[in-house]
Formats: sequence, C-alpha cells, structure tokens
Amino acid sequence: MGTGTGIGRVRGYGSAKHGSLHWWHQRLTAAGNLILVLWFVVSIFRLPVLDYVTVTTWLSSPFVAVALVLLTISVFWHLRIGLQVFIEDYVHDDGLRVAALLALNFYAVGAAALAIFSILKIAFGGVQG
Repeated sequence: MGTGTGIGRVRGYGSAKHGSLHWWHQRLTAAGNLILVLWFVVSIFRLPVLDYVTVTTWLSSPFVAVALVLLTISVFWHLRIGLQVFIEDYVHDDGLRVAALLALNFYAVGAAALAIFSILKIAFGGVQG
C-alpha cells in the first residue's frame, strides 16, 4: 500500500516522489541566494567607486569571479524550479505546458550561460577599459 488513493492508482496519479526533492532544492537555492546576494551587496558597497576600471578589477579576482558564477547558477536554478512548479500547477493544456517548460529551460540555461560567460570573460582579462 502507500502508493496513493485507490482512484489515483487506477488513473496513474500515485506519488511521483519528486515533489519533496523540488521543495528541498528550492530551499537550498534560496539559502544559497541569500548568502551570496548578501556577500555581493556588501562587496559592492565596499568598493571605493563604481567606475568601469574598479569593478572590472574587482571582478578579475578569482574569489569574486567564482562567487559570482555560483550566485548566477543558484539564481537561475532557483528561478527554473519555481517557475516549473508554477507552470505545472497552473497550465492545464498539455501542449502548452510542454512548450512553456521547454521555453523556460532554454531561457534559464541560455541566460545563465551568457551571464557566466560574461563573468569569466572579465575575470580572465578579456575586457580592456
């Protein structure tokens, strides 16, 4: 027993055993975002000025670049999980749901890749001021 209600077993709506994993990932990324965003805000406020040279010099530090890459990954992962749950709960048409989930995944991966590429380009000295 323990696989959902009788009608749920007949319809195939038993426990998928993935809801709690999403819940934990959402909480872990939220905690990571909190820590990393606090670090980011404090770090930005500690800079003497926010001109191009100062910020790119700050970003070329390995510690800063790695922390920003981790922040980017955590933010986009958190976004993807949250919007996936929203789409699965509120989009009832199967075709539209699949299209929305595909668009969400392409957006999250593409935007995160672009952000990480930009961070690494500056960190490795690819941008001169």
